[in-house]
Amino acid sequence: MASLKYWLWLSTRRGVRPEQAGRLLEHFGTPEQAYYADEEAYGMVEGLTPAARTALLDKSLARANAIWGECDRLGVRILTLGDADYPDRLKNIYDPPIVLYVRGRLPAFDEEIAVAVVGSRRPSAYGRWMAGKIGLELATHGGMVVSGIAQGLDTEALKGALRGGGAVVSVLGCGVDVHYPRENRWLYEDVATHGALISEYPPGTQPESWFFPIRNRIISGLSLGVVAVECGLKSGTMSTVRQALDQDRDIFAVPGPVGSLLSEGPIRLLQQGAKAVTGGLDIIREYADRYPGRVRFPHTVQEQEEGPQAAKGPLDGPDPQKMTETVGEKVIDKGPQQAYIDRSGLTDDQIDLLLALEDGKRTAEELVDLTQIPARRVLSALTMLQIQGHVIEHPGRHFEAAVRLRTGEEM
Repeated sequence: MASLKYWLWLSTRRGVRPEQAGRLLEHFGTPEQAYYADEEAYGMVEGLTPAARTALLDKSLARANAIWGECDRLGVRILTLGDADYPDRLKNIYDPPIVLYVRGRLPAFDEEIAVAVVGSRRPSAYGRWMAGKIGLELATHGGMVVSGIAQGLDTEALKGALRGGGAVVSVLGCGVDVHYPRENRWLYEDVATHGALISEYPPGTQPESWFFPIRNRIISGLSLGVVAVECGLKSGTMSTVRQALDQDRDIFAVPGPVGSLLSEGPIRLLQQGAKAVTGGLDIIREYADRYPGRVRFPHTVQEQEEGPQAAKGPLDGPDPQKMTETVGEKVIDKGPQQAYIDRSGLTDDQIDLLLALEDGKRTAEELVDLTQIPARRVLSALTMLQIQGHVIEHPGRHFEAAVRLRTGEEM
């Protein structure tokens, strides 16, 4: 482990890009030998800029030691390019990160049907439904969802996969201990529990806009293929797709309505040869021959036509729990259609939250005050209630019960 500080030193040289770090490793063999090299030796490495050479002449190990200590305190694993379980898929791209920080359980990516699900942060109801459906079907049938953790389609894909009981991985453009966006802090905890949060940036690193395009190569690099759900022609999603094409990954796209700005990206990809998909099962079928031991196909004709039990609850279609009635030309929102459910299978926290939501919409902060449950537990319970279809989240982070707890009168 003594060599770890040199990996951390090299990975934190400001001005040394990932592909330049790779050239240094090819030239010197190890980060330790690169550390002890001098200016003349650095001049012999092809492609190093003057800024990179200057950064390499800074031999202080103070930051490396500080990062090492912080990771130990937080329980964050440090994975280097030299480790045996560093994923081959990622190692073989043009510019693999030489260090990864992992919170949670690192999957054996090279054995997984890992698929990146990406799309707009401001999707339509159709896009949200499709991302959730794809995530759930991938998880149900043996796949693994890789995504960012942005609001919008990243969130919906992860929720769907969690509902399907599958492993999930989020690649971040900040430290694995930094919640960005803050509204998704509840989702961070669930991803870390059921999969892994991964970043090439040390703990404590705050997000910068230019981190995310760089981050995208890791999302595609860990995956067999990338599916674009909804996106514009100039978007982060298309940036990820370009990275995937450079890495020789499969490209999938979800057909959308012609004329919608959010359909422009997928339609362009379909015109260029991407495979059209209407759910996660379409993607799984592409890899069935290569990963026969991982795939779990539906057993009945009905399941094959309708997909897994994802067709029940909040993934039936865009906003299925909303009921409206037409009065003249006006549509009146009657709120969620509330079914009665038993308390069995719910935790005490989930029961208390559903009871607190019986009187209407509330924010997470209001629920903390009402129930006196710690905020972390409230957020975690809300996540699982949403995944189960028992709670709906509205704009402004207001939550509403989609079900009511059964009492003796409803038995």
